[in-house]
Amino acid sequence: MASPATLQDRERSRSHPENAVFRARSVSKVYHMGDVDVHALRSVNLDLFEGELVVILGASGSGKSTLLNILGGLDVPTSGSVWFEEHDLTEADDASLTRFRREHVGFVFQFYNLIPSLTARENVALVTEIAERPMAPDEALCMVGLGERVHHFPAQMSGGEQQRVAIARAIAKRPDVLLCDEPTGALDYQTGVLVLEAIERVNLELGTTTALITHNVPIARMADRVLHMSSGRIVSEDRNGVKARPRELTW
Repeated sequence: MASPATLQDRERSRSHPENAVFRARSVSKVYHMGDVDVHALRSVNLDLFEGELVVILGASGSGKSTLLNILGGLDVPTSGSVWFEEHDLTEADDASLTRFRREHVGFVFQFYNLIPSLTARENVALVTEIAERPMAPDEALCMVGLGERVHHFPAQMSGGEQQRVAIARAIAKRPDVLLCDEPTGALDYQTGVLVLEAIERVNLELGTTTALITHNVPIARMADRVLHMSSGRIVSEDRNGVKARPRELTW
């Protein structure tokens, strides 16, 4: 990963769509459920730029997770195109998408998906063993505030701590992009703030392009940009002139 861009560099980059890390054009996704077609996405256009933190807001069923899965190479659109830098993901085969996910993307989901029989360090090491340029598991855990918990098993940790282990696991391979799907959805407010602080630190210190989807409106205040989704479409976009810190949020 390149060194984190300065704020001025990022702002200049965002004025030119060709500099986007992700470019999605006219992306639609239709799921066929028997005789019924479910339109999860409808002609979505989206650019994500280096180093920015974007929050995608919307109610359940608005298409947020489908969009994130397509950006992350976990799903493919029914129509339209998705580019990651110079790579056309819509033309990629399964092996290429697997390589894209392994080399470029970190995922954080609502549920932590840790292996119960492994310590925090061992859960993170699963990723570093297959990454090209990983950080040490202990370094990743320190970045999310768990330097003293490296030898603990998931059952010995709170929900928030387990989620921060999941973030450490996602960032330990130094991904270009961090995709977070309702990372605070199963957590109380105080624990959620700690998780958001970990995500914010990764974005600021590593310069990782970060997209976070949520139905929780106040979280949007910590973003550079806020995209609002409804019925499979991006219906509006806002920019935060001054971003709030996670501890300034209330929900």
